[in-house]
Amino acid sequence: MPSKVNLTPRQKIKYRIRKRISGTAERPRFVIYRSLSNVYAQLIDDVNRKTICSVSSISKDLKSDNKDKKTKTDKSKLIGKKIAEKALEIKIKKVVFDRNGYLYHGRVKSIADAAREAGLEF
Repeated sequence: MPSKVNLTPRQKIKYRIRKRISGTAERPRFVIYRSLSNVYAQLIDDVNRKTICSVSSISKDLKSDNKDKKTKTDKSKLIGKKIAEKALEIKIKKVVFDRNGYLYHGRVKSIADAAREAGLEF
């Protein structure tokens, strides 16, 4: 008899979202992961199973920019702006937004808003 797997509420929401959305090379999936102190963003092509580009608040090129940012939300805005700049460099303008089971509030909302302001469409 198979054992029952206990999922957290966020994991249940995540699986429910992922059933409906998928990224392609022309319109990749814009995924956000937030830990307790850091934020990560990726553009993923699910058809070819490749990560197109990624940005995180702990990457070396953003360390100097993060020092003057006081709050996690300010760091998230910077991440949203940087991922949009990288996407536009490789000629990706439209993406599918995947909030990864998190509520669209706080850091997740600030990443999305900053990416929209920088030129991404979703």
